[in-house]
Amino acid sequence: MDTPEVKGGVVAYLNVDGAMRAADFYQRALGAEIAAAHPTDDKGRTMHVHLYINGSSVMLCDFYPEHGHPPQKPQAFTMTLMVADIDAWWRRAVDAGAEVVMPVADMFWGARYGQLRDPFGVTWALNEQKSA
Repeated sequence: MDTPEVKGGVVAYLNVDGAMRAADFYQRALGAEIAAAHPTDDKGRTMHVHLYINGSSVMLCDFYPEHGHPPQKPQAFTMTLMVADIDAWWRRAVDAGAEVVMPVADMFWGARYGQLRDPFGVTWALNEQKSA
């Protein structure tokens, strides 16, 4: 497997129940591109998926309890996408099955902002700076 370029200074690495299913969802909902993926094991798990989303790398893997990575619900973080045309991003994600947590609205910091939850429990914020 060739090693694809890692994009971004900080890269999120998400453990989810079904990394390849999550990658498929992120392709449909967020326009993700799969840069690389290890094959699934005999239990259908994937130890590494590298995605490009909105110009950055996001990495995924399945839970591996036998290696100290038991299933856990995502908590205490939000994945934030700085986007242009928030309405198009929002529609695509909702149409793909993302759950609305906080509808898009104008915010005091000069942006339009909203939050969605994906089927894997990860919260995604969309943020578009308003023109001056």
